[in-house]
Amino acid sequence: MDDVARSAYDHHLLFGSGPYFVVENIELAVCLHRGEPSKLDHTSAYGQWGEVMVEFCQQNNPGPSVFYDHCPIGNGAIHHVAIMVEDLQLAISGYEQAGYETALYAELTSGQAYAMIDCTRALGHFVELYEPTEELTDFYSLVRSASQDWDGNEV
Repeated sequence: MDDVARSAYDHHLLFGSGPYFVVENIELAVCLHRGEPSKLDHTSAYGQWGEVMVEFCQQNNPGPSVFYDHCPIGNGAIHHVAIMVEDLQLAISGYEQAGYETALYAELTSGQAYAMIDCTRALGHFVELYEPTEELTDFYSLVRSASQDWDGNEV
């Protein structure tokens, strides 16, 4: 969690994943950590590993967050899996009714909303939920297509 570029490179060496796209200082227009307004500055590296998109996350600012809740500084673990849902608010409500807390609700400056549900007691990781907007599915397609016929150079 401390260095997404290093984590992506290590994953590539171990499993052949990549190439990775690093997005630094992801801007959030809205950020609620466990229901309370919060600040979150993070960087993510996105790459493809077979049929699975892999994301490494790094928090760039101090303070409580969904990242520090699960992976203290210097400790890595599978943080979350992502699921596209038809209706974000309905999905959040379903998890909450089942007893799982919304650890993060955020909106990017583009308006894309997402949530991370704390499923650590049952699954050992968070579940990220978002609706499949054109911008998001285009990004997934970009990462996937970059991995096809990729020669393994320039991780």
